[in-house]
Amino acid sequence: MAETVDGERESGRAVLGRTLKFLREKAGKSLGQLADDTGYDKSYLSRLESGERLSKVTVMEDLDGYYGAGDLLVRHWRAARLVAFKDQYKRFMELEATARIMWKFTLGIPGLLQTEDFARGVLSGAQTTADGDEAVEEQVAARLGRQYLLRRKPGPDVRVIVDEFALRRPAAQGKTWHDQLLHLEVAAMWPNVALQVLPFSAGAHHHMNGSLTLLWQGDGSAVAYTEGNSSGLLVEDPDEVLRQRLSYDRLRDLALSPSDSLTFIRDVLEEHRHHDAHA
Repeated sequence: MAETVDGERESGRAVLGRTLKFLREKAGKSLGQLADDTGYDKSYLSRLESGERLSKVTVMEDLDGYYGAGDLLVRHWRAARLVAFKDQYKRFMELEATARIMWKFTLGIPGLLQTEDFARGVLSGAQTTADGDEAVEEQVAARLGRQYLLRRKPGPDVRVIVDEFALRRPAAQGKTWHDQLLHLEVAAMWPNVALQVLPFSAGAHHHMNGSLTLLWQGDGSAVAYTEGNSSGLLVEDPDEVLRQRLSYDRLRDLALSPSDSLTFIRDVLEEHRHHDAHA
């Protein structure tokens, strides 16, 4: 099965690369001429054609325009990117399953701390197809399965920073949101979990566009995983992992302490109860 996944990943980039080469040769251009015409580095263009690199989508938009190819390259890029993303996410899941230390920052309620009903609401929000219900249930089961990581013996040491945004914008109504807040309160008291809230009062910060996870294995090796709008990036380069760690430290400096965060969550829970009682 793994070979098939690798084959698909390679073919996505390879098909895009072959298409790039075909369009260039059809236009009667050498790599050097293409580099001169477009301003992109010749060796970079060569790596795109050989399938070694996946560019930013803007590069494909430029080349589609250059070749008069409509959105052909962009379509191929999207297919190749999706496979690459799924592959990176799969690798991240494998590393998360064995991590001894996990640091997470999320704008919403993190998947590892979601209740079943809340997870179902979040995951079904993205589904609009008729066969979506079955897919949602599979995703809910997978997300709940991940939560067993926190119950391993010995359990991982987990630190989670949640943006206040997650607590002020319930993605669920009534009882589901109440139960989710209760679950956060309980999780904040687990011995292997430190939960901190990053308050609005901390101001704008450098991770407002997505989540960040840092994982350390038993042998000390570390990776970072960043996730933005429907795309994720697994970072294994030690220098870049270190930069992400320092970035996380800055977020932690801005966050409330674990005990103040627990008080904060309890206050939100009390506000919700009060609101429901008068609704």
